[in-house]
Amino acid sequence: MTAIRGAAAAVTGAASGIGRALALELAARGCDLALADRDETGLRAVAAEIAKAHSRKITVHRVDVGKPGEIEAFAQAAVAGHPGLNIVVNNAGVALLGQFNEIDQAQMDWLMNINFWGVVHSTRAFLPHLSRQREAHIVNLSSIFGIIAPPGQTAYAAAKFAVRGFSESLRHELQMAASPVKLSVVHPGGIATNIVRNSRTGVGITDNERRGQAIERFDSVARTTPAAAALRIIKGIEKNQPRILIGNDARFMDLLQRFRPGTYWAVLARRIEKATKAGK
Repeated sequence: MTAIRGAAAAVTGAASGIGRALALELAARGCDLALADRDETGLRAVAAEIAKAHSRKITVHRVDVGKPGEIEAFAQAAVAGHPGLNIVVNNAGVALLGQFNEIDQAQMDWLMNINFWGVVHSTRAFLPHLSRQREAHIVNLSSIFGIIAPPGQTAYAAAKFAVRGFSESLRHELQMAASPVKLSVVHPGGIATNIVRNSRTGVGITDNERRGQAIERFDSVARTTPAAAALRIIKGIEKNQPRILIGNDARFMDLLQRFRPGTYWAVLARRIEKATKAGK
């Protein structure tokens, strides 16, 4: 296992949501932090909040994980600031509203560059350093949409399935090499963050009604708090769990697709419609 107390962690997407919650909880448990996000103001707010309660070393880094050069620079700066860095959490991600014929290739590329290639480039940038540590851990955020694929999520599901496949294959390579680096892939269900509110809209969508409906539907099913998600991820690190499912909804959907791999969506569509009506 990788102990949290005395560790140092790099966390992307740390200004809000799960990333922010992870930063707060890791610091509370005695972990130093290199925090990355495009939102520099948000990062500094998180760092200030931690500083009020804990005497941890915190560095903040403005990083666009869709740009490989910025990820490489972040890895170098994080390791320079935290020579013992031994945990990397690839959490940053974005969402895109629209069916396949409503999003263009540039939008799909934008999402893949952040949600998939950002994970790959960060893993590549940090792995040589992590491999020299006595114990180390990589945490890659996929999604329940890396296990099931709803309509309207072609880009997001493609990226999250790719994160899952990349992570599982790399984990097996690390195991075969007897590497000190462990790897967990995380599949959150509905987490109460602003990811849907901050999503981009497909170029083929010409009204705002769909956005409002998507936000309403998400809010009706997003029952897990970021703090609870952070606790589950930390438990997964400490127990070296290869797959971390977050939320009863994620556990249900994981089981459902195993029993009905080709027809799970008919069941889920009915449940989502019922939950949306109940939430009104």
